[in-house]
Amino acid sequence: MIVLKAPQDKVLGALQAVAGIVERRHTLPVLANVLIRKQGANLELTTSDLEIQVRTTAELGGDAGDFSTTVGARKLIDILRSMPADQTVSLTANASKLTLQGGKSRFTLQTLPADDFPLVQEAADFGPAFAVPQKTLKHLINQVHFSMAVHDIRYYLNGILFVAEGKSLTLVATDGHRLALAQAELETEIPKQEVILPRKTVLELMRLLKDGGKDAADEQPIEMRFAGNQAKFSFSGMEFVTKLVEGKFPDYNRVIPKSHKFNVTLGRLQLLASLQRAAILTSEKFKAVRLSFEPGQLSIVSSNAEQEDAREEIDIDYAGDLIETGFNVTYLMDVLQNMSQEMVSIDLNDSSASALITIPEQTGFKYVVMPMRI
Repeated sequence: MIVLKAPQDKVLGALQAVAGIVERRHTLPVLANVLIRKQGANLELTTSDLEIQVRTTAELGGDAGDFSTTVGARKLIDILRSMPADQTVSLTANASKLTLQGGKSRFTLQTLPADDFPLVQEAADFGPAFAVPQKTLKHLINQVHFSMAVHDIRYYLNGILFVAEGKSLTLVATDGHRLALAQAELETEIPKQEVILPRKTVLELMRLLKDGGKDAADEQPIEMRFAGNQAKFSFSGMEFVTKLVEGKFPDYNRVIPKSHKFNVTLGRLQLLASLQRAAILTSEKFKAVRLSFEPGQLSIVSSNAEQEDAREEIDIDYAGDLIETGFNVTYLMDVLQNMSQEMVSIDLNDSSASALITIPEQTGFKYVVMPMRI
């Protein structure tokens, strides 16, 4: 049976859409595979890691009829990548193997039965569906994702807090040393939700969501539904089911400074470039830089164990008291690299207080970074 017959770029695109969650090594070998189900003209591709499941449907030619199997996702993608984009490829099923052909190339791949593939058990009762523009959600994730914890024992920090209420959608991420909050106002009201999306889910949504384009599918909203411990997203011909992180996210409102004595607004790219140069001579372990705010000037100083040091000076519009404080330079560069605006605003109270970084004339973004002792 010919499972599919289509241009290489079309087949590769469908496979890459679902293969992001596939681990090369897994306790269950079948989870390294993609589940292929053919029903008439429609071909359904599904991957899973037992906590996240991604499915897409495409019309990729081939014979009519029903068929299902699983085959190594990464191997299939690697082979397809090596072929010309405009070449027609075919996938043919024969006994317990699949044969991929394109031009004069031929590859025979071992399969595992479709019945062995463990699909995620979906919740019986999802809440009401609501839609958000893909571009909006992608933009919010881009503004906060870098503040998520990585393998933190406080498991509820290894993800993003998703808060929907009324016409407001808020995403918050923190690793305990810094916190990022991004908020957007929507055109329609959405049901109240407060859930924690896992880190892997967040990174996969970043990869899959479109930020607008010529294709009409890129402009389609993402439809969301939540159950007690699951979320389901549907967009651009994709269905994405994920477990949620259980636990209580920290009260982010207590972390965000409500008042400040001093404010500095300066060019984002100039500040980023200075921090990147100063970071070259920071200690590998501490990555600390000292910032000195004084009338008319910001000094950025770094040093390391080899007694090397760097000093950067930026002219600023500031007339307040001298403030000397230290920060992890990576935390400062992360936020600046994930912005697109020309200007950035820094609010400070004193040398021992957290800094609040915002975007001038844009109230929906806040980034709090704790100081370091140097």
